Parts: sequence; C-alpha cells; structure tokens
Amino acid sequence: MSENSRATQTTLETLWRLWLPLADHLATQQQTLGRPFVQGILGGQGTGKTTLARMVQLILSQWEPKLRTVCISIDDLYKTYADRQRLQAEDPRLIWRGPPGTHDVDLGVAVLDALRRGESPVAIPRFDKSAWGGAGDRTTPEIVTGADIVLFEGWFVGVQPVPDAAFDNPPEPIITRDDIAFARDMNRKLQDYLPLWERLDSLMVLYPVDWRLSLPWRQEAERERVALGMGGMTDAQIADFVNYFWKALHPELFIEPLLESGADLVVRIKADRALDAIYSHLR
Repeated sequence: MSENSRATQTTLETLWRLWLPLADHLATQQQTLGRPFVQGILGGQGTGKTTLARMVQLILSQWEPKLRTVCISIDDLYKTYADRQRLQAEDPRLIWRGPPGTHDVDLGVAVLDALRRGESPVAIPRFDKSAWGGAGDRTTPEIVTGADIVLFEGWFVGVQPVPDAAFDNPPEPIITRDDIAFARDMNRKLQDYLPLWERLDSLMVLYPVDWRLSLPWRQEAERERVALGMGGMTDAQIADFVNYFWKALHPELFIEPLLESGADLVVRIKADRALDAIYSHLR
C-alpha cells in the first residue's frame, strides 16, 4: 500500500471511529444539558487535537447547522508579547511560550463563563504565532454570536497538579537539580489553572502508545515545513524544544494518571497516527 493510500485509510478510519461518533455525542450532550457544552481536548504534539477540533466543528456544521461550535486553543490565551518578555526577565527558564504561567487564565475563565452563560456576542481571543519574529502576540479577537458547543484544546488542558514526591525520582529527561526544580515550579503553577479546568463539562485525552513519539512526529512535521520552503528547526533543535516541555510537565507524571481516571474519553494513537484503542468513562 502506498504512503498516500495508508494516509487516506487512516483518515477514513479516524472519521468513522472518532470524529463522527464524537460529533454525535457532543450534540446529544448539549441538548441534554440545555446550555453550551464545553469539551476539553488534551493532547501532546502530533496527536491531532487541533485537527480533531476542526473536523468535529465541520461535521456539526453540516449535521446540525443550528448548533454553533467554537474552537479555542489554550494557545489563544497566551499573555501578550510584552507581558511574556517581562515574565522571561523575571524567570529566564521560560525560554519558550507554552509552560504553565505563560497564559492569561483569568481571560480564559471569563471567555468560557461568557460562552457557558449563552452571552452574545463574545470576543474570542486569538494568537498570532508569527508576530515578533515568531515569538507571537495577541491579534484581533474573533467575535462570535454565542456558542452551543465549545471545543477547548491544548497540550495540558485538564492536567492536575501531582504530589511533590513525584519528583523525588522523576523520569528522564528530568535529570539535574535544575530540571527537578523547574518541574516542581511548573507543577505548582498548575494550581492557577484549576479554575479554568472547572469550566470543562468533559475531558478527552489523545495519547500515543508511547509518549516519546511526540519527538519524531514533531521532527517529521518540521522537515515537511522545510521542504516547502517555510523554514524550521533542525532535528537537534526540535529535540531540545520537545525535551523542554517534557521537563515542564512530563507525560508519565501528568497525563498517564488521567487515562484511568479523570478523563471521560481516551484515544490511544499508534506510531503511524492510526487509532489504536478508544475507551470511555463517559458520565
């Protein structure tokens, strides 16, 4: 089977096993709840969380045109460029945007509360990753006339703080004393995000059969960007980038506990991006 044929087969399988059933479930949940339904989507790099949100939004627009679906990424809640520059000056370890502490949690709570209350219009924050030479900054908000279903996705959406003892013997690449101190600080900052997670009506997790797959997946995506003349990082730079986020919130410590309890739906993903298993704890 050719590479294109395998990709098509994987897409069709994902459509039938995940995207369509999820869209149907969300429509049913919203009707049962009688107010806007907020679905959290947790997934690391390469797990397809953004694609899933966009596809479910598209499916619902065709099935239920009256249902208004809004997609929000935790990236849309980044603090402004100026605020992040000040933050980095205070804590030079924050070399990348993304870890806990780089988002405006109060803004996220206000937006989700407005959507849950059925307010209209609502200004949805948006983030331009290309601004300031790739450092990124907020851009013009998207104005929506309310929402019936909200898909809120991100690489640590719904993640809970863990006991401090988890860092007594942490997994790699949390190795040095500085690594452990950084991981502990990020864990403490998760407390600030709990009010945001409380606005979720449901949480689903997209998780590879091996969490290390995020690295080759990101390297593959970057090579494709370079091949298209878009520029990008080298494999070594990507490795440093991915390891940075593993040190901040390691998947073994923060995501795997949600697979057995804490998530309503878990989707395991194979190395070739095909679906492995789907299991639910749906209420």
